[in-house]
Amino acid sequence: MSRIFLATVLVLGFLFGLSLPLSAAPQQKEEAYETHPDSIKKPNVPEGKVEGPFTWKSKIYPGTVRDYYLYIPSQYDPAKPACTFIVQDGINRAREWKLPVVMDNLIAQGEMPITIGIFIDHGVVPALTEDAQPRFNRSFEYDSLGDRYARFLLEEILPEVSKTYNLSTDPNDRSIGGASSGAICAFNAAWERPNEFRRVLSTIGTYVGLRGADEVATLVRKTEPKPLKIFLQDGSTDLDIYAGSWWIANLQLLSALQYAGYDVNHVWGEGGHNGKHAAAIMPDALRWLWKDHPKPIQASVPTKARLNLIIPDHDWELIADGYQFTEGPAVGVDGEVYYVDVPTSKIYVARDNGYEVNVSVFVEDSQGASGLMLGPDKKLYAAQGKSQRIVRYDQSGKEEVIVENSPCNDLAVYAGGIYYTDPGNKKVFHVSFDGVKKEVDSGLGFANGLILSADQSLLLVADSNAVHTYSYQIQPDGSLSHKQEYGYLHIPHGASKSSADGMTMDDQGRLYVATAMGVQILDQLGRVNQILNKPQNAFLSNVCFGGADRDWMWVTCGDKVYRRKVAAKGVVSWEKTTKPPKPGL
Repeated sequence: MSRIFLATVLVLGFLFGLSLPLSAAPQQKEEAYETHPDSIKKPNVPEGKVEGPFTWKSKIYPGTVRDYYLYIPSQYDPAKPACTFIVQDGINRAREWKLPVVMDNLIAQGEMPITIGIFIDHGVVPALTEDAQPRFNRSFEYDSLGDRYARFLLEEILPEVSKTYNLSTDPNDRSIGGASSGAICAFNAAWERPNEFRRVLSTIGTYVGLRGADEVATLVRKTEPKPLKIFLQDGSTDLDIYAGSWWIANLQLLSALQYAGYDVNHVWGEGGHNGKHAAAIMPDALRWLWKDHPKPIQASVPTKARLNLIIPDHDWELIADGYQFTEGPAVGVDGEVYYVDVPTSKIYVARDNGYEVNVSVFVEDSQGASGLMLGPDKKLYAAQGKSQRIVRYDQSGKEEVIVENSPCNDLAVYAGGIYYTDPGNKKVFHVSFDGVKKEVDSGLGFANGLILSADQSLLLVADSNAVHTYSYQIQPDGSLSHKQEYGYLHIPHGASKSSADGMTMDDQGRLYVATAMGVQILDQLGRVNQILNKPQNAFLSNVCFGGADRDWMWVTCGDKVYRRKVAAKGVVSWEKTTKPPKPGL
């Protein structure tokens, strides 16, 4: 063990209250743990049954074959939905943890609800000949981020088991766990689908750089907390290889979860990369994981974050639905919000009268408008994709054409005119209010949303096909200079682009970007400080601030429109400039 590594471990040990050796032994002594009393069969405790193996051929993981086993508690009643505990690495992991006995005892003691265990192996693509190896899918399925494995469980395994057994669909009734790569798999399934899984058991978790899991702790710190309850276990002599240190990675994840305010518990030891310690503490881990059930698990409100816009009890509120594809939210003079259903070309306006939000049609046929924004003249400007025009509407909805023959997607309006994006031709244009057009930039992969900075000195443009937003300095004649890749965005696992779309700005100079990951909030220096979860699993197209005080965040997401109260205040470029405070470096 190097001096630097030892010093790091000692510091982290102090921070997390660990008892660590002061010197590195040349060889780790054999681990030994006493068997937990609740891991031993007890007289008069009803014994559940283990069924299987059942073989499953997956479509989500084409060509793979795997086995799974079921644990059915003696107390199971087909008339009552049962909770579930999904364990990766199948019956071997379940036996190592002595799960059938542990679950028998805890269920009998009333410290765990009636729970069906689903012990499932990773997939294998069988070899075609004896001279070839099968394709082992364990790392691909378990170590990868993204929602594929969650979908595999939700679309294939759970429906199949539900044909025979009555499984609860309440996410508070579902737990998922694993060891090593199976642990990051369990955590990631719940992270991606917290509306489906909420209790996570992670032992010797592989939160390292095998397939991107080394980013998990960072995302936990930045992303709006999700309603999850997590138990972690690891040992100080866990693996330390090319992908990273398992021990350090687990400490970092715990630190991130605590920073974000999650309901998290942990047991650290001095063991290595095996299941001995986990087996010894399994009854207590499950006892804690199910404590207070059936009380629903709630998302926490972070208290330590550098930026925290979340207001307790103010989640996304559905305003309107039934559309095909919503876009272009723009705030009006009195805080009303305009938006468009692009396929039907209708522009709607939503007004809050203090008691409810009333939605009505503002324009019947906007010719495929997508981007909307109010101008200094208090008229609504629109980028019409179908007619390829920039137009404006007065308060009666009467249309006036500003410029024609202009393929356009989104726009920003200020006292000096209009900027709009032409993604098909990879260009950005400036148009004066009397219709004089000039090209001001070219070359972006997919120029999409755009907004002016709070002080109106910079134009910020989203490139949907990239991981950056771009910044330009606005010149007096409307031209742009000093182009720079400025804002760095997070992207979904496996993606090559952020899908950044509409943007807005607050009075602190923070940029809000609608992306595939959610609403990413960047400080003035272009760093993502916080990510707000999408209100539904659909394309998040745009964001704006609405309401009389502009402290309601509105988003267009798929076929719906949502809003939520936040601890921020939006600014608009059609009013006087707002000089934000000097940013913290």
